[in-house]
Amino acid sequence: MNSLLLIPVAGTVFLAVQLFIFIVHLIRSPLKSVPGPFLARFSDLWYFWAVRKGRFEQQNRELHQKYGSVVRCGPNRYSINDPDATKIIYGLGTQFAKSSWYSTWGAPGQWTIFSDESIKHHSQTRRLYQAIYSMTALVNYEPYVDECNTLFTQRLAEMAQAAVPIDMGHWFQCYAFDVIGMITYSKRLGFLDRGDDVGGVMGALDGHLKYATLTGIFPSLHRPLYAIRNYLAGAKGAGRAYVLGFTKQRIREHQTTPKAVSETPESSTTMLDFLSKFLAKHSDDPDTFTSYHVLAGCSANMFAGSDTTAISLSAVLYYLLKNPGCMQKLRDEIKSCEEQGSLSELPTFQESQQMPYLQAIIKETLRMHPATGLPLERVVPEGGTTIAGYYFPEGTVVGINTWVEHRDPRYFGNDADAFRPERWLDEDSQKISVMNRHWMPFGLGSRSCIGRHVSMLEISKLVPRLIRDFEFSLQGSENWKTEGLWFVKPKGFKVRVEVRKYSRSG
Repeated sequence: MNSLLLIPVAGTVFLAVQLFIFIVHLIRSPLKSVPGPFLARFSDLWYFWAVRKGRFEQQNRELHQKYGSVVRCGPNRYSINDPDATKIIYGLGTQFAKSSWYSTWGAPGQWTIFSDESIKHHSQTRRLYQAIYSMTALVNYEPYVDECNTLFTQRLAEMAQAAVPIDMGHWFQCYAFDVIGMITYSKRLGFLDRGDDVGGVMGALDGHLKYATLTGIFPSLHRPLYAIRNYLAGAKGAGRAYVLGFTKQRIREHQTTPKAVSETPESSTTMLDFLSKFLAKHSDDPDTFTSYHVLAGCSANMFAGSDTTAISLSAVLYYLLKNPGCMQKLRDEIKSCEEQGSLSELPTFQESQQMPYLQAIIKETLRMHPATGLPLERVVPEGGTTIAGYYFPEGTVVGINTWVEHRDPRYFGNDADAFRPERWLDEDSQKISVMNRHWMPFGLGSRSCIGRHVSMLEISKLVPRLIRDFEFSLQGSENWKTEGLWFVKPKGFKVRVEVRKYSRSG
C-alpha cells in the first residue's frame, strides 16, 4: 500500500479507537446518569463556551434549578449543590487537591500560593506566610490605609464639585491598588493620584484574568500559549509576566532603602510593610524562605489584592443604593456611634467591629455578590467519595459555586435572593450557625484566601467614612451590569457623588 495512504487510514483508526474508549468509559462510569447539558457529556468545550459568555455565575444557578443537586459541566467536571458537600470537599483535613484549572494562574512549572495543586507543599508554604497575613499583624497597617482613604475622599470631593457621573468600580480598584502598594512596599503606586492605569498593570491583570480563566479549562495548552503570549507582547511580557516584572521593579526600588531587620517579623509591632517582613524572613533563613518566596508573596498581593476588594466595595455601595432603607439604618448607626464618641474622624478597624449593622451589611453583600463566579474545583482523592447519592471515582473534578451556595433557601431562607442584612442579626443562633457554615466568599478550609483579612480591613474602615461623608446616586440603568469570568466585575458602575452636609455634634 502507498505509504501516503497510511496516514489518513492511521488517523481514522486512531479516532475510532478513541471513540470506542470513550463509549466504554461512558457505559461503565458510575456517573453516566448525572444530568447536564448534552454537549457537556462529550467535551469541555461546552464549559469553555459557557464561561466565555461572562455570566456563568447565573447560568450555574439555572443549571441546578433545572437538573438538581449534581450537574455535569464536562466529561469529568461536576458542579455540586448539596448540604453535606462543603464539609466533604473543603473541610479541614480533607484530601481534595485543587484541580489543574488553577495551574494557569502561575507561570508553567512554578508554584504560587493560589495555584499550588500539592496539598503538602501548599500547607508548608502557607505556614511560612500565615502569621504575616493575620488580622493581628494587619491592624498595624491602619495608618497606611488611612492615608489612602484620605486621598480617595479628596478625589471624590473634587469629582463631586465637577458634578459628573464617575465609574466607581474603576475608582475602587484605584483605591485598592494603592492600599496594596502601601502595605506591600510602603509606597502608593499612584492610581489615586492619576485616576488611570499606572504602568498598564490593570490592563495586564485583566488580560491575565481572561487568559487564566479560559485556558485553565484546557490546562495542557498553558505552556505553549503562555510562551506565545509573552513572545508577542515583547520584552515586558503579557499578563502575569508583565505584573511579575512590575513587582520585581518595586522590589528593586525598595531595596535601595531597605527596612528589613533581622527579627521575627510576625512579632513586630512596628509598621513594617509586607516586603520588609518577607526580606527579614529571607535574611534569617534563605534556604527555607527563598528569594522566590519574597517575589511570590508580593505578586500574590498584586494579583489578588485589588480586584476582590474593589468588587466587594462596589457591591456594598450598589446594594445600599438599591436599598435606601438599609442605607438609612447604616447612617443612623454611624450617627449614634459618633454621638457616643465611638467613631473617629478616621474610623479604626476596632471601631468598625463594634458596629453590628455595618458588619451585617458587609457580610450580606459578600453573600449576594461574592467576587468569584465559578465552582471552586477540587479533585476527588484516592478511594473516591460519595456526594448527594453519587459515587465519584478518584480523579473526578468536583466543585461548589459560591453564587449557588449563597442563594440556597435551605441555608438562607426563602428570601435568599433578597438583600437583607438583618438576617445576620437574628437572635436564633442555630440559623446563624447554618448560614456561617455555607458562607464562603473567601473559600473554605485550608485553601481559604490568605489575604481575606486585608480585604476586610480595607472595607471595614472605608465604608463608614464614605457613607458618613458623601451622598451617592445611581446613574444610568436601574440594575448594574457585570462580567463574570473568575471574578464577577461590575461594568460601567456609574454613580453621581455629592459631599454630604452633616453635623458631627448631631
